[in-house]
Amino acid sequence: MHQVDWVARWGGLVADREEAAHKDGGHSDPRYWDRRAPTFARSTTGRTEQFLEVVRPFVSARTTVIDVGAGAGRHAVPLAERAEWVTAVEPSEGMRAHIPALPNLTVIASAWEDAEVAPADVVICSHVLYGVADVVPFVEKMERAARARVFIMLREGPVPHPANVLRDKIGSAPLPPIPRFSDLFMVLIQLGITPDVRFISYPVVNRYASLDEAIADCKPLFGDGWDEVDGARRLAEMLVRDGDELVYDSGLSVSGIAHWQPRLS
Repeated sequence: MHQVDWVARWGGLVADREEAAHKDGGHSDPRYWDRRAPTFARSTTGRTEQFLEVVRPFVSARTTVIDVGAGAGRHAVPLAERAEWVTAVEPSEGMRAHIPALPNLTVIASAWEDAEVAPADVVICSHVLYGVADVVPFVEKMERAARARVFIMLREGPVPHPANVLRDKIGSAPLPPIPRFSDLFMVLIQLGITPDVRFISYPVVNRYASLDEAIADCKPLFGDGWDEVDGARRLAEMLVRDGDELVYDSGLSVSGIAHWQPRLS
């Protein structure tokens, strides 16, 4: 019987996606997340965070937390209201600018792979691993940093972003799939980790202040293949006016949460 190497499969998924995304110059800008930060923060503000409902039973006033890839702080900030201390690790300057200053919140400007952080009780990571080819060292570093619990959340489904829908319609070819939660689960099993699992679903709505902002958010996925006329027209047709904003309703997104006691604790 053929034995699947899930770690190798994960690396292949990331490599295929990266090659396709860069083929026409897409996602080649190292400041991609800096530029996308305002839109990302606007689209995620106020979103009901079922992920936090899974994490909170493990967090008390005496708990320390590390948020790996904290983004604009949508998990780090509410956890800081409950925990003794939260360390938010985030490489994007644009994202970090949206994290408010709090007396018990430290922000580290670094990718997780390069970050030097003191261990914490709980280590969380939400929607970060999709582009991480070397998933094993990433997860093992999370385990080494966690004294009590590790949490990782990933989507189990397509990317809920208008650029991906538009790329499938007018791009030279559909993008290969990114790793899903089910891929992560099998990687963890291969590593000897049997996590607790919780699936959640939540609405995803992408919000833009203008059509120009929406175009700037979607163009990086096309790179040199972006058509200024046809791309802008089709994107405008996808967006709906909501007050002062333009929105794209991606519907319900399903994500899986794996959490476990670190093997090294």
